[in-house]
Amino acid sequence: MTMGGDEIGSVVYLSLLAVVIAGWYLVANRRNLGRVAQHAAVWIFIFLGAIVAVGLWPDVRDTVAPRQAVMENGAQIVVPVARDGHFYLTLDVNGVPVRFVVDTGASEMVLSGPDAARIGLDPDRLIFSGRALTANGVVQTAPVRLETVALGGVTDRDVRAVVNQGDLSESLLGMSYLRRFDRLEISGGQMVLDR
Repeated sequence: MTMGGDEIGSVVYLSLLAVVIAGWYLVANRRNLGRVAQHAAVWIFIFLGAIVAVGLWPDVRDTVAPRQAVMENGAQIVVPVARDGHFYLTLDVNGVPVRFVVDTGASEMVLSGPDAARIGLDPDRLIFSGRALTANGVVQTAPVRLETVALGGVTDRDVRAVVNQGDLSESLLGMSYLRRFDRLEISGGQMVLDR
């Protein structure tokens, strides 16, 4: 990755600013240089710790918020509860991974506008003829048929769903899809789906 002229200018500016501030601090505290060195060491360790934390964040995130697990036979999916108390599942919809919030209170599988566009549905060609009552009020919905929906080793074809015309931050996995499983159990901080 190469830096452009604006980034180089910003780095030079910030470097000069840091030198000026450090120089002023040293001159102002020239009688306590030992204490200045201690403070500098603390700030260097804080800075290095921040760099390490950013570098290790993907590994920490996977430990803190584990992902869904599919058993070997592909018929059982175990999903840990997320830190926010919700369950999230990533399904391949028309070959594209889409993250859903599991919502047993939703009757349909609901796609957000951006997710619908990512899987190949043209928002300008959808007919928003349905209505849904949500926590944010009534929204328009467009019925769609999804070619394929895959979770674990199971692929369903011609799956009914709706596209939400309102502001929906994440797609919802409602009961129209969840009913396809023989068992849906939530206990001990995890959700188990069996088919």
